[in-house]
Amino acid sequence: MGSLLGVSAAHVHEVVTFYSLYHSTPRGSTHVQVCANIACALRGGEDCLATISKRLGIQPGQTTPDGRFSLSRVECLCACEVAPVMQVNDRYVGPITAETIETLVRSPESLPELPLAFCGAPGLVEPVISKRFTLKDSHRIETTIRDEGYRAARQALTEMHPEQVIEEVTRSNLRGLGGAGFPTGKKWSFIPKESTKPKFLVVNADEGEPGTIKDRYVITKDPHRLLEGILIAAYATGCRKSYIYIRGEYVQPAQILQQAIEDAYRYGFLGQNIFNTQHSLDVVIHRGAGAYICGEETALLESLEGKKGFPRLKPPFPAIAGLFGSPTVINNVETLACVPTIITQGGSWFAKLGYGRSGGTRLFSVSGHVQKPGLYEASHGITLRELIDASGGVSHGRRLKAVIPGGISAKILKADEIDVRMDFDSLLAAGTMAGSAGVIVMDETTCMVRALWHASKFFAHESCGQCSPCREGTGWVFKIVDRILKGDGRPQDLDNLLGIAGNMEGKTICVFADAAAWPVQSYIMKFRQEFEFHVREKRCDLVGDSTPILAFVQA
Repeated sequence: MGSLLGVSAAHVHEVVTFYSLYHSTPRGSTHVQVCANIACALRGGEDCLATISKRLGIQPGQTTPDGRFSLSRVECLCACEVAPVMQVNDRYVGPITAETIETLVRSPESLPELPLAFCGAPGLVEPVISKRFTLKDSHRIETTIRDEGYRAARQALTEMHPEQVIEEVTRSNLRGLGGAGFPTGKKWSFIPKESTKPKFLVVNADEGEPGTIKDRYVITKDPHRLLEGILIAAYATGCRKSYIYIRGEYVQPAQILQQAIEDAYRYGFLGQNIFNTQHSLDVVIHRGAGAYICGEETALLESLEGKKGFPRLKPPFPAIAGLFGSPTVINNVETLACVPTIITQGGSWFAKLGYGRSGGTRLFSVSGHVQKPGLYEASHGITLRELIDASGGVSHGRRLKAVIPGGISAKILKADEIDVRMDFDSLLAAGTMAGSAGVIVMDETTCMVRALWHASKFFAHESCGQCSPCREGTGWVFKIVDRILKGDGRPQDLDNLLGIAGNMEGKTICVFADAAAWPVQSYIMKFRQEFEFHVREKRCDLVGDSTPILAFVQA
Protein backbone atom coordinates (compact mmCIF):
# COMPACT_ATOMS: atom_id res chain seq x y z
CA MET A 1 0.00 0.00 0.00
CA GLY A 2 2.82 2.39 0.84
CA SER A 3 4.48 1.87 -2.54
CA LEU A 4 1.20 2.60 -4.35
CA LEU A 5 0.93 5.97 -2.60
CA GLY A 6 4.61 6.80 -2.63
CA VAL A 7 4.76 6.55 1.16
CA SER A 8 7.51 4.74 3.05
CA ALA A 9 6.76 1.52 4.94
CA ALA A 10 7.94 3.24 8.13
CA HIS A 11 5.34 5.98 7.68
CA VAL A 12 2.59 3.42 7.11
CA HIS A 13 3.67 1.57 10.24
CA GLU A 14 3.63 4.66 12.43
CA VAL A 15 0.12 5.60 11.27
CA VAL A 16 -1.17 2.04 11.75
CA THR A 17 0.25 1.86 15.28
CA PHE A 18 -1.02 5.35 16.17
CA TYR A 19 -4.70 4.50 15.70
CA SER A 20 -6.26 1.75 17.79
CA LEU A 21 -8.74 0.59 15.12
CA TYR A 22 -5.97 -0.38 12.73
CA HIS A 23 -4.55 -3.86 13.25
CA SER A 24 -1.34 -5.39 11.93
CA THR A 25 -2.57 -8.94 12.58
CA PRO A 26 -5.93 -10.54 11.66
CA ARG A 27 -8.83 -10.32 14.13
CA GLY A 28 -11.17 -13.20 14.88
CA SER A 29 -14.51 -13.41 13.10
CA THR A 30 -16.10 -12.08 16.32
CA HIS A 31 -14.19 -9.20 17.85
CA VAL A 32 -15.23 -8.54 21.47
CA GLN A 33 -14.16 -5.17 22.87
CA VAL A 34 -14.89 -4.72 26.57
CA CYS A 35 -14.79 -1.26 28.10
CA ALA A 36 -12.85 -1.14 31.34
CA ASN A 37 -12.69 2.61 31.92
CA ILE A 38 -14.02 4.24 35.06
CA ALA A 39 -17.78 4.42 34.33
CA CYS A 40 -17.88 0.73 33.44
CA ALA A 41 -15.45 -0.22 36.21
CA LEU A 42 -17.75 1.39 38.79
CA ARG A 43 -20.44 -1.05 37.70
CA GLY A 44 -18.33 -4.20 37.51
CA GLY A 45 -16.63 -3.90 34.13
CA GLU A 46 -13.35 -5.43 35.28
CA ASP A 47 -15.11 -8.53 36.61
CA CYS A 48 -17.05 -8.84 33.35
CA LEU A 49 -13.83 -8.70 31.35
CA ALA A 50 -12.26 -11.36 33.57
CA THR A 51 -15.29 -13.63 33.17
CA ILE A 52 -15.38 -13.22 29.38
CA SER A 53 -11.65 -13.90 29.23
CA LYS A 54 -12.11 -17.10 31.23
CA ARG A 55 -15.09 -18.30 29.19
CA LEU A 56 -13.30 -17.70 25.87
CA GLY A 57 -10.02 -19.13 27.18
CA ILE A 58 -7.95 -16.17 25.98
CA GLN A 59 -6.47 -13.02 27.47
CA PRO A 60 -7.19 -9.50 26.17
CA GLY A 61 -5.18 -8.99 22.99
CA GLN A 62 -5.43 -12.64 21.98
CA THR A 63 -7.47 -14.66 19.46
CA THR A 64 -8.85 -18.13 20.00
CA PRO A 65 -6.98 -20.91 18.13
CA ASP A 66 -9.99 -21.51 15.86
CA GLY A 67 -10.03 -17.83 14.88
CA ARG A 68 -13.58 -17.39 16.12
CA PHE A 69 -13.06 -14.81 18.88
CA SER A 70 -10.65 -11.95 19.51
CA LEU A 71 -10.81 -10.16 22.86
CA SER A 72 -9.74 -6.57 23.52
CA ARG A 73 -9.71 -4.41 26.62
CA VAL A 74 -10.57 -0.91 25.40
CA GLU A 75 -10.97 2.56 26.80
CA CYS A 76 -14.34 4.31 27.01
CA LEU A 77 -16.86 3.35 24.33
CA CYS A 78 -19.06 6.33 25.30
CA ALA A 79 -22.07 4.19 26.14
CA CYS A 80 -21.72 4.81 29.87
CA GLU A 81 -25.48 4.80 30.49
CA VAL A 82 -25.54 1.01 30.10
CA ALA A 83 -22.27 0.22 31.85
CA PRO A 84 -20.66 -2.23 31.83
CA VAL A 85 -20.71 -2.31 28.04
CA MET A 86 -18.91 -4.02 25.17
CA GLN A 87 -18.83 -3.91 21.39
CA VAL A 88 -19.24 -7.14 19.47
CA ASN A 89 -18.28 -6.64 15.82
CA ASP A 90 -19.07 -2.92 16.13
CA ARG A 91 -22.46 -3.50 17.78
CA TYR A 92 -23.00 -2.09 21.26
CA VAL A 93 -24.13 -4.62 23.86
CA GLY A 94 -24.95 -3.72 27.44
CA PRO A 95 -25.24 -3.85 30.28
CA ILE A 96 -23.11 -6.99 30.40
CA THR A 97 -24.68 -9.71 32.54
CA ALA A 98 -24.02 -13.40 33.14
CA GLU A 99 -26.74 -14.16 30.58
CA THR A 100 -25.16 -11.79 28.05
CA ILE A 101 -21.80 -13.52 28.43
CA GLU A 102 -23.35 -16.96 27.88
CA THR A 103 -25.09 -15.71 24.73
CA LEU A 104 -21.81 -14.23 23.54
CA VAL A 105 -20.04 -17.57 23.87
CA ARG A 106 -22.83 -19.63 22.29
CA SER A 107 -24.27 -17.34 19.63
CA PRO A 108 -22.78 -13.84 19.41
CA GLU A 109 -24.88 -12.90 16.39
CA SER A 110 -28.05 -13.19 18.51
CA LEU A 111 -26.99 -10.61 21.09
CA PRO A 112 -29.60 -7.83 21.35
CA GLU A 113 -28.75 -4.39 20.00
CA LEU A 114 -28.29 -1.66 22.62
CA PRO A 115 -31.39 0.57 22.86
CA LEU A 116 -31.06 4.35 23.26
CA ALA A 117 -33.22 5.55 26.13
CA PHE A 118 -33.37 9.31 26.67
CA CYS A 119 -34.07 10.04 30.32
CA GLY A 120 -35.73 13.45 30.10
CA ALA A 121 -35.33 17.16 30.68
CA PRO A 122 -35.48 18.00 34.40
CA GLY A 123 -36.57 21.55 35.15
CA LEU A 124 -37.45 22.41 31.54
CA VAL A 125 -40.90 23.24 30.19
CA GLU A 126 -39.81 22.02 26.77
CA PRO A 127 -36.55 20.38 25.71
CA VAL A 128 -34.49 21.97 22.94
CA ILE A 129 -31.78 19.63 21.63
CA SER A 130 -33.67 16.48 22.58
CA LYS A 131 -37.06 17.68 21.34
CA ARG A 132 -37.42 14.91 18.76
CA PHE A 133 -35.63 12.13 20.66
CA THR A 134 -38.86 10.49 21.81
CA LEU A 135 -40.61 10.62 18.42
CA LYS A 136 -41.04 7.40 16.46
CA ASP A 137 -38.49 7.17 13.64
CA SER A 138 -36.95 10.40 14.86
CA HIS A 139 -33.93 9.88 12.61
CA ARG A 140 -35.95 9.91 9.40
CA ILE A 141 -36.21 13.06 7.30
CA GLU A 142 -39.99 12.72 6.99
CA THR A 143 -40.30 12.87 10.79
CA THR A 144 -38.06 15.94 10.85
CA ILE A 145 -40.06 17.77 8.19
CA ARG A 146 -43.37 17.04 9.97
CA ASP A 147 -41.83 18.65 13.05
CA GLU A 148 -40.87 21.80 11.09
CA GLY A 149 -37.33 20.63 10.50
CA TYR A 150 -35.19 22.74 8.14
CA ARG A 151 -37.54 25.72 8.69
CA ALA A 152 -34.77 27.51 10.57
CA ALA A 153 -32.33 26.87 7.72
CA ARG A 154 -34.80 28.21 5.18
CA GLN A 155 -35.33 31.29 7.34
CA ALA A 156 -31.60 31.91 7.70
CA LEU A 157 -30.75 31.43 4.02
CA THR A 158 -33.69 33.36 2.56
CA GLU A 159 -34.43 36.07 5.13
CA MET A 160 -31.12 36.82 6.90
CA HIS A 161 -27.66 37.99 5.91
CA PRO A 162 -24.75 35.89 7.20
CA GLU A 163 -23.79 38.69 9.60
CA GLN A 164 -27.31 38.64 11.05
CA VAL A 165 -27.04 34.91 11.73
CA ILE A 166 -23.73 35.42 13.54
CA GLU A 167 -25.24 38.30 15.56
CA GLU A 168 -28.19 36.12 16.62
CA VAL A 169 -25.90 33.29 17.69
CA THR A 170 -23.72 35.77 19.59
CA ARG A 171 -26.81 37.17 21.33
CA SER A 172 -27.79 33.63 22.38
CA ASN A 173 -24.66 33.16 24.53
CA LEU A 174 -24.16 29.77 22.92
CA ARG A 175 -20.77 28.44 23.95
CA GLY A 176 -18.83 25.51 22.55
CA LEU A 177 -20.34 22.40 24.13
CA GLY A 178 -17.48 20.09 23.25
CA GLY A 179 -15.68 21.21 26.39
CA ALA A 180 -13.86 24.48 25.73
CA GLY A 181 -16.90 26.74 26.20
CA PHE A 182 -15.67 29.38 23.73
CA PRO A 183 -18.46 31.73 22.49
CA THR A 184 -19.73 30.28 19.22
CA GLY A 185 -20.71 33.56 17.56
CA LYS A 186 -17.28 35.01 18.23
CA LYS A 187 -15.64 31.90 16.80
CA TRP A 188 -17.66 32.24 13.61
CA SER A 189 -16.74 35.92 13.32
CA PHE A 190 -13.03 35.03 13.12
CA ILE A 191 -13.50 33.46 9.68
CA PRO A 192 -12.34 36.04 7.11
CA LYS A 193 -15.19 37.31 4.95
CA GLU A 194 -13.00 37.54 1.87
CA SER A 195 -10.58 34.75 1.09
CA THR A 196 -8.90 33.45 -2.04
CA LYS A 197 -8.95 30.02 -0.45
CA PRO A 198 -12.03 27.84 0.12
CA LYS A 199 -13.56 27.85 3.60
CA PHE A 200 -14.41 24.67 5.46
CA LEU A 201 -16.76 23.77 8.30
CA VAL A 202 -15.48 20.79 10.29
CA VAL A 203 -17.79 19.04 12.72
CA ASN A 204 -16.10 17.42 15.70
CA ALA A 205 -18.04 14.21 16.27
CA ASP A 206 -15.02 12.39 17.71
CA GLU A 207 -16.66 11.87 21.09
CA GLY A 208 -14.22 10.04 23.33
CA GLU A 209 -14.22 11.66 26.77
CA PRO A 210 -14.93 8.91 29.34
CA GLY A 211 -18.33 9.49 30.89
CA THR A 212 -19.81 11.22 27.82
CA ILE A 213 -22.60 9.91 25.57
CA LYS A 214 -24.38 13.02 24.20
CA ASP A 215 -23.14 13.27 20.60
CA ARG A 216 -24.01 9.63 19.99
CA TYR A 217 -27.63 10.41 20.88
CA VAL A 218 -27.84 13.52 18.69
CA ILE A 219 -26.41 11.69 15.68
CA THR A 220 -28.55 8.58 16.16
CA LYS A 221 -31.81 10.14 17.32
CA ASP A 222 -31.92 13.41 15.37
CA PRO A 223 -29.24 13.60 12.66
CA HIS A 224 -31.22 16.18 10.69
CA ARG A 225 -31.05 18.67 13.56
CA LEU A 226 -27.27 18.40 13.29
CA LEU A 227 -27.37 18.77 9.48
CA GLU A 228 -29.63 21.80 9.77
CA GLY A 229 -27.22 23.38 12.24
CA ILE A 230 -24.36 22.62 9.85
CA LEU A 231 -26.23 24.25 6.97
CA ILE A 232 -26.88 27.43 8.97
CA ALA A 233 -23.32 27.62 10.29
CA ALA A 234 -21.87 27.09 6.81
CA TYR A 235 -24.07 29.87 5.42
CA ALA A 236 -23.05 32.25 8.21
CA THR A 237 -19.34 31.64 7.67
CA GLY A 238 -19.27 31.29 3.90
CA CYS A 239 -18.33 27.60 3.83
CA ARG A 240 -19.24 25.47 0.84
CA LYS A 241 -17.98 22.17 2.18
CA SER A 242 -18.33 20.48 5.56
CA TYR A 243 -16.55 17.43 6.93
CA ILE A 244 -18.05 15.48 9.82
CA TYR A 245 -15.21 13.70 11.65
CA ILE A 246 -17.03 10.93 13.51
CA ARG A 247 -15.54 8.54 16.01
CA GLY A 248 -14.53 5.26 14.39
CA GLU A 249 -16.34 3.16 17.00
CA TYR A 250 -19.63 4.85 16.07
CA VAL A 251 -20.42 2.48 13.21
CA GLN A 252 -24.22 2.49 13.42
CA PRO A 253 -24.44 6.26 14.14
CA ALA A 254 -22.25 6.88 11.08
CA GLN A 255 -24.58 4.75 8.95
CA ILE A 256 -27.63 6.64 10.22
CA LEU A 257 -25.91 9.95 9.57
CA GLN A 258 -24.88 8.93 6.05
CA GLN A 259 -28.47 8.03 5.23
CA ALA A 260 -29.62 11.38 6.64
CA ILE A 261 -27.12 13.19 4.41
CA GLU A 262 -28.34 11.31 1.33
CA ASP A 263 -31.95 12.15 2.22
CA ALA A 264 -31.07 15.82 2.73
CA TYR A 265 -29.54 15.90 -0.76
CA ARG A 266 -32.65 14.22 -2.15
CA TYR A 267 -34.91 16.87 -0.60
CA GLY A 268 -32.67 19.73 -1.77
CA PHE A 269 -31.44 20.73 1.69
CA LEU A 270 -27.85 20.00 0.64
CA GLY A 271 -26.14 20.41 -2.70
CA GLN A 272 -26.44 23.33 -5.11
CA ASN A 273 -28.65 26.44 -4.86
CA ILE A 274 -30.31 25.43 -1.60
CA PHE A 275 -33.78 26.98 -1.18
CA ASN A 276 -33.25 28.63 -4.59
CA THR A 277 -30.44 30.78 -3.21
CA GLN A 278 -26.82 31.15 -4.30
CA HIS A 279 -25.67 29.09 -1.30
CA SER A 280 -24.41 25.56 -1.88
CA LEU A 281 -23.07 23.01 0.58
CA ASP A 282 -21.62 19.53 0.36
CA VAL A 283 -21.29 17.38 3.49
CA VAL A 284 -18.87 14.46 3.79
CA ILE A 285 -18.45 11.95 6.65
CA HIS A 286 -14.92 11.02 7.66
CA ARG A 287 -14.59 8.16 10.15
CA GLY A 288 -11.82 8.33 12.71
CA ALA A 289 -9.60 5.36 13.45
CA GLY A 290 -9.49 5.37 17.25
CA ALA A 291 -7.46 8.12 18.91
CA TYR A 292 -8.80 10.27 21.76
CA ILE A 293 -6.34 13.06 20.93
CA CYS A 294 -8.22 13.65 17.66
CA GLY A 295 -10.93 15.33 19.72
CA GLU A 296 -8.47 18.24 19.98
CA GLU A 297 -9.38 20.43 17.03
CA THR A 298 -5.97 20.75 15.36
CA ALA A 299 -5.19 17.05 15.87
CA LEU A 300 -8.53 16.37 14.23
CA LEU A 301 -7.46 18.47 11.23
CA GLU A 302 -4.19 16.55 10.95
CA SER A 303 -6.08 13.24 11.03
CA LEU A 304 -8.60 14.51 8.49
CA GLU A 305 -5.68 15.24 6.17
CA GLY A 306 -4.54 11.61 6.49
CA LYS A 307 -1.79 12.03 9.06
CA LYS A 308 -1.21 11.09 12.68
CA GLY A 309 -3.32 13.16 15.04
CA PHE A 310 -0.55 15.45 16.33
CA PRO A 311 -1.89 18.80 17.64
CA ARG A 312 -0.57 21.86 15.84
CA LEU A 313 1.21 24.86 17.25
CA LYS A 314 -1.00 27.97 17.36
CA PRO A 315 -0.92 30.56 15.86
CA PRO A 316 -1.89 30.29 13.10
CA PHE A 317 -5.35 29.40 14.32
CA PRO A 318 -7.73 27.23 12.26
CA ALA A 319 -9.87 30.26 11.39
CA ILE A 320 -6.96 31.51 9.29
CA ALA A 321 -5.05 28.34 8.36
CA GLY A 322 -7.01 25.21 9.18
CA LEU A 323 -7.95 22.26 7.00
CA PHE A 324 -5.64 22.10 3.95
CA GLY A 325 -4.26 25.48 5.01
CA SER A 326 -7.62 27.19 4.47
CA PRO A 327 -9.94 29.15 6.82
CA THR A 328 -11.79 26.59 8.92
CA VAL A 329 -14.48 26.76 11.59
CA ILE A 330 -14.65 23.75 13.92
CA ASN A 331 -17.75 23.07 16.02
CA ASN A 332 -18.94 20.21 18.19
CA VAL A 333 -22.08 18.20 17.37
CA GLU A 334 -24.12 19.44 20.34
CA THR A 335 -23.16 23.07 19.67
CA LEU A 336 -24.46 22.92 16.11
CA ALA A 337 -27.61 21.10 17.24
CA CYS A 338 -28.58 24.21 19.21
CA VAL A 339 -28.38 26.55 16.22
CA PRO A 340 -31.76 25.84 14.51
CA THR A 341 -33.68 26.69 17.69
CA ILE A 342 -31.69 29.91 18.12
CA ILE A 343 -32.78 31.03 14.64
CA THR A 344 -36.46 30.20 15.09
CA GLN A 345 -36.85 31.33 18.72
CA GLY A 346 -34.29 34.11 18.80
CA GLY A 347 -30.96 34.53 20.54
CA SER A 348 -32.42 36.40 23.51
CA TRP A 349 -34.94 33.63 24.18
CA PHE A 350 -32.20 31.01 24.07
CA ALA A 351 -29.92 33.03 26.36
CA LYS A 352 -32.62 33.20 29.04
CA LEU A 353 -32.81 29.39 29.18
CA GLY A 354 -29.27 29.26 30.50
CA TYR A 355 -27.40 30.86 33.35
CA GLY A 356 -24.88 33.68 33.45
CA ARG A 357 -22.76 33.76 30.31
CA SER A 358 -23.87 30.27 29.22
CA GLY A 359 -27.02 30.40 27.15
CA GLY A 360 -29.51 27.64 26.50
CA THR A 361 -29.38 24.04 27.63
CA ARG A 362 -26.90 21.17 27.72
CA LEU A 363 -27.06 17.42 27.39
CA PHE A 364 -25.69 15.94 30.62
CA SER A 365 -24.37 12.37 30.54
CA VAL A 366 -24.86 10.83 33.99
CA SER A 367 -23.20 7.52 34.85
CA GLY A 368 -21.68 5.60 37.72
CA HIS A 369 -23.44 4.94 41.01
CA VAL A 370 -26.88 6.43 40.28
CA GLN A 371 -30.29 4.78 40.06
CA LYS A 372 -31.04 6.01 36.52
CA PRO A 373 -27.86 6.56 34.53
CA GLY A 374 -28.48 8.13 31.15
CA LEU A 375 -28.75 11.34 29.15
CA TYR A 376 -30.55 14.39 30.54
CA GLU A 377 -31.16 17.81 29.03
CA ALA A 378 -31.21 20.72 31.43
CA SER A 379 -30.39 24.39 31.75
CA HIS A 380 -26.82 25.40 32.55
CA GLY A 381 -28.35 26.75 35.77
CA ILE A 382 -29.19 23.32 37.18
CA THR A 383 -27.08 22.36 40.18
CA LEU A 384 -25.06 19.18 40.34
CA ARG A 385 -27.14 18.05 43.30
CA GLU A 386 -30.38 18.57 41.33
CA LEU A 387 -28.97 16.61 38.42
CA ILE A 388 -28.01 13.68 40.65
CA ASP A 389 -31.47 13.77 42.24
CA ALA A 390 -33.06 13.74 38.78
CA SER A 391 -31.01 10.59 38.12
CA GLY A 392 -32.67 8.88 41.06
CA GLY A 393 -29.91 9.65 43.54
CA VAL A 394 -27.09 7.37 44.62
CA SER A 395 -27.90 3.72 44.01
CA HIS A 396 -28.39 1.03 46.68
CA GLY A 397 -29.12 3.68 49.33
CA ARG A 398 -25.43 4.41 49.76
CA ARG A 399 -23.81 7.73 50.51
CA LEU A 400 -22.25 9.95 47.89
CA LYS A 401 -18.47 10.16 48.03
CA ALA A 402 -17.35 12.13 44.97
CA VAL A 403 -18.44 13.32 41.53
CA ILE A 404 -16.61 14.03 38.30
CA PRO A 405 -18.69 16.88 36.79
CA GLY A 406 -17.32 17.20 33.24
CA GLY A 407 -15.72 14.02 31.95
CA ILE A 408 -12.65 12.22 33.25
CA SER A 409 -10.42 15.29 32.67
CA ALA A 410 -12.33 17.41 35.20
CA LYS A 411 -11.14 17.83 38.76
CA ILE A 412 -13.24 15.85 41.21
CA LEU A 413 -15.76 17.31 43.65
CA LYS A 414 -16.47 15.88 47.10
CA ALA A 415 -19.97 15.16 48.39
CA ASP A 416 -20.20 18.52 50.17
CA GLU A 417 -19.32 20.45 47.00
CA ILE A 418 -22.23 19.53 44.74
CA ASP A 419 -24.43 22.59 45.35
CA VAL A 420 -22.83 24.22 42.34
CA ARG A 421 -24.48 25.26 39.10
CA MET A 422 -23.40 23.37 36.01
CA ASP A 423 -22.49 26.33 33.81
CA PHE A 424 -18.90 26.90 32.69
CA ASP A 425 -18.13 29.82 34.99
CA SER A 426 -19.66 28.39 38.19
CA LEU A 427 -17.76 25.13 37.87
CA LEU A 428 -14.56 27.01 37.08
CA ALA A 429 -15.05 29.05 40.25
CA ALA A 430 -15.52 25.77 42.16
CA GLY A 431 -12.09 24.62 41.03
CA THR A 432 -13.18 22.25 38.27
CA MET A 433 -14.71 22.53 34.80
CA ALA A 434 -17.88 21.83 32.84
CA GLY A 435 -15.94 20.06 30.11
CA SER A 436 -18.07 17.62 28.14
CA ALA A 437 -20.78 17.51 30.87
CA GLY A 438 -19.99 13.87 31.53
CA VAL A 439 -21.09 13.43 35.16
CA ILE A 440 -19.63 10.33 36.86
CA VAL A 441 -21.02 9.62 40.35
CA MET A 442 -19.07 7.61 42.93
CA ASP A 443 -20.52 6.24 46.15
CA GLU A 444 -18.84 5.43 49.47
CA THR A 445 -17.57 2.05 48.24
CA THR A 446 -15.34 3.62 45.60
CA CYS A 447 -11.60 3.32 46.05
CA MET A 448 -10.14 6.68 44.99
CA VAL A 449 -6.73 5.16 44.27
CA ARG A 450 -8.41 2.76 41.88
CA ALA A 451 -10.40 5.62 40.34
CA LEU A 452 -7.18 7.56 39.72
CA TRP A 453 -5.62 4.37 38.31
CA HIS A 454 -8.30 4.33 35.61
CA ALA A 455 -7.83 8.01 34.81
CA SER A 456 -4.02 7.82 34.68
CA LYS A 457 -4.14 4.61 32.61
CA PHE A 458 -6.41 6.32 30.11
CA PHE A 459 -4.17 9.36 29.67
CA ALA A 460 -1.00 7.29 29.45
CA HIS A 461 -2.62 5.19 26.74
CA GLU A 462 -4.05 8.12 24.77
CA SER A 463 -1.12 10.56 24.83
CA CYS A 464 -0.01 11.17 21.24
CA GLY A 465 3.60 11.34 22.42
CA GLN A 466 4.51 14.52 20.54
CA CYS A 467 5.49 16.56 23.63
CA SER A 468 8.01 15.18 26.13
CA PRO A 469 6.29 16.47 29.32
CA CYS A 470 3.08 14.69 28.29
CA ARG A 471 4.63 11.55 26.82
CA GLU A 472 6.92 10.96 29.80
CA GLY A 473 4.67 12.48 32.46
CA THR A 474 1.54 10.44 31.74
CA GLY A 475 3.55 7.21 31.66
CA TRP A 476 5.37 8.08 34.85
CA VAL A 477 2.14 8.97 36.66
CA PHE A 478 0.51 5.69 35.68
CA LYS A 479 3.51 3.61 36.77
CA ILE A 480 3.49 5.22 40.22
CA VAL A 481 -0.30 4.93 40.70
CA ASP A 482 -0.16 1.33 39.50
CA ARG A 483 2.58 0.60 42.01
CA ILE A 484 0.58 2.15 44.86
CA LEU A 485 -2.51 0.15 43.89
CA LYS A 486 -0.56 -3.11 43.86
CA GLY A 487 0.70 -2.50 47.40
CA ASP A 488 4.22 -1.34 46.51
CA GLY A 489 3.78 2.36 47.21
CA ARG A 490 6.57 4.45 48.68
CA PRO A 491 6.30 7.37 51.13
CA GLN A 492 7.53 9.89 48.55
CA ASP A 493 5.13 8.75 45.81
CA LEU A 494 2.31 11.19 46.54
CA ASP A 495 4.53 14.25 46.52
CA ASN A 496 6.24 12.95 43.40
CA LEU A 497 2.89 12.59 41.68
CA LEU A 498 1.90 16.15 42.54
CA GLY A 499 5.28 17.39 41.37
CA ILE A 500 5.02 15.56 38.06
CA ALA A 501 1.48 16.84 37.51
CA GLY A 502 2.56 20.40 38.24
CA ASN A 503 5.40 20.16 35.74
CA MET A 504 3.03 18.87 33.03
CA GLU A 505 0.65 21.83 33.18
CA GLY A 506 1.13 24.51 30.56
CA LYS A 507 4.22 22.88 29.08
CA THR A 508 2.78 21.27 25.94
CA ILE A 509 1.31 22.16 22.55
CA CYS A 510 -2.26 21.25 23.55
CA VAL A 511 -4.01 20.90 26.91
CA PHE A 512 -3.93 17.09 27.00
CA ALA A 513 -1.13 17.14 29.58
CA ASP A 514 -3.12 19.59 31.71
CA ALA A 515 -6.16 17.33 31.49
CA ALA A 516 -4.03 14.39 32.61
CA ALA A 517 -2.60 16.39 35.53
CA TRP A 518 -5.90 17.67 36.96
CA PRO A 519 -7.26 14.30 38.19
CA VAL A 520 -3.92 13.55 39.86
CA GLN A 521 -3.98 16.84 41.73
CA SER A 522 -7.63 16.77 42.80
CA TYR A 523 -7.83 13.09 43.79
CA ILE A 524 -4.71 13.23 45.95
CA MET A 525 -5.42 16.64 47.48
CA LYS A 526 -9.03 15.80 48.37
CA PHE A 527 -8.52 12.18 49.42
CA ARG A 528 -4.90 12.19 50.57
CA GLN A 529 -5.59 10.11 53.67
CA GLU A 530 -6.93 7.30 51.50
CA PHE A 531 -3.81 7.38 49.33
CA GLU A 532 -1.57 7.46 52.39
CA PHE A 533 -3.37 4.38 53.77
CA HIS A 534 -2.59 2.47 50.57
CA VAL A 535 1.06 3.45 50.77
CA ARG A 536 1.40 2.73 54.49
CA GLU A 537 -0.71 -0.43 54.83
CA LYS A 538 -0.08 -1.87 51.35
CA ARG A 539 -3.79 -2.51 50.86
CA CYS A 540 -7.14 -0.79 50.35
CA ASP A 541 -9.25 0.04 53.39
CA LEU A 542 -12.44 -0.60 51.38
CA VAL A 543 -11.85 -4.29 50.66
CA GLY A 544 -11.16 -7.24 52.91
CA ASP A 545 -7.81 -9.01 53.15
CA SER A 546 -9.18 -11.94 51.16
CA THR A 547 -10.14 -9.70 48.22
CA PRO A 548 -7.48 -8.79 45.63
CA ILE A 549 -6.57 -5.12 45.86
CA LEU A 550 -7.32 -4.66 42.13
CA ALA A 551 -10.96 -5.67 42.60
CA PHE A 552 -13.53 -2.90 42.58
CA VAL A 553 -16.19 -3.18 45.27
CA GLN A 554 -19.49 -3.63 43.51
CA ALA A 555 -22.83 -4.85 44.82
